[in-house]
Amino acid sequence: MDPEAQQEARQAGHETHEPQDAPEAAPSVGGEAVERLERAVRAAETALIEYEIAVETFRVEVENFSRLHEQRLGPLYGRIEELDVLIAEAVAACTGDPEDVRRAREARASFLPMPAVEELYQGWMDSAGLPPEAVAMLTGQRVRPPERVRPSERARRLYRELVRSAHPDLVQDEAERGRREEFMTRANKAYSDGDEEALAALAEEWAAGPRTGEERAAARGEELYARLEWLARRKEMLAAAAAELEEGAIGSMLRLAPDDPDGLLEEIAGRLHERIAEKEARLAELTGRMDQAGRAERPGPTG
Repeated sequence: MDPEAQQEARQAGHETHEPQDAPEAAPSVGGEAVERLERAVRAAETALIEYEIAVETFRVEVENFSRLHEQRLGPLYGRIEELDVLIAEAVAACTGDPEDVRRAREARASFLPMPAVEELYQGWMDSAGLPPEAVAMLTGQRVRPPERVRPSERARRLYRELVRSAHPDLVQDEAERGRREEFMTRANKAYSDGDEEALAALAEEWAAGPRTGEERAAARGEELYARLEWLARRKEMLAAAAAELEEGAIGSMLRLAPDDPDGLLEEIAGRLHERIAEKEARLAELTGRMDQAGRAERPGPTG
């Protein structure tokens, strides 16, 4: 990553709760503890967003560098490979040595075009960007599409029962209406996910009746602890993605010139042009020898 992105990532990483820092089980919590947990979650979410920005910034640089590398330098690498083949063939033609002939044939057989851009990413990421897991990091949306268009019959039955019993329009009291709206939001999400177990748990929760203030605080505490653990896992996933980017072929090249990657491309292009000039001169020398040898073998004019 560039220095600024690295600093942002390090700062975000320190501010984000690591997996080992998250408790194995959420203890019972009161109102003040819930407020502290909510502040911790907000801080972790903010830090994770900053980390995602840093990783995405570096990903864009890697993709841009990769494409420019292929566009600008690909033809130069291809020319160098072609010249190597031509030189090997010219050497074989000059010497006639079986070993030189074998090398020339192998060089011609292995002559392939520049690898595609996607290969430079080593298969971990497509051209659309980060993996779906990263895109879904802070949205809470499922990573993969649903397995079927219509949820199972059991999920549909549970959902209908919940709607019939918990719909907000069935009451007039504003407080109770708000409770039902929040509950139905969770039920709608579980149904859209086709999550039978979540719908069954919601059915049990509704049948048990409204929670007391203490029960609501405990449940909220559990949700917040789970959120912290989830944020830590997402941060870990992004850290792995960033490490893979940095260790890849293009990321390694970017680390050579984090402040001026465009200048690095120009520098590499200059070196490649020098190599091409040297190889073209070598090929011209060999071709000249072949021409001289050919003229020497031809008989002169007869009188």
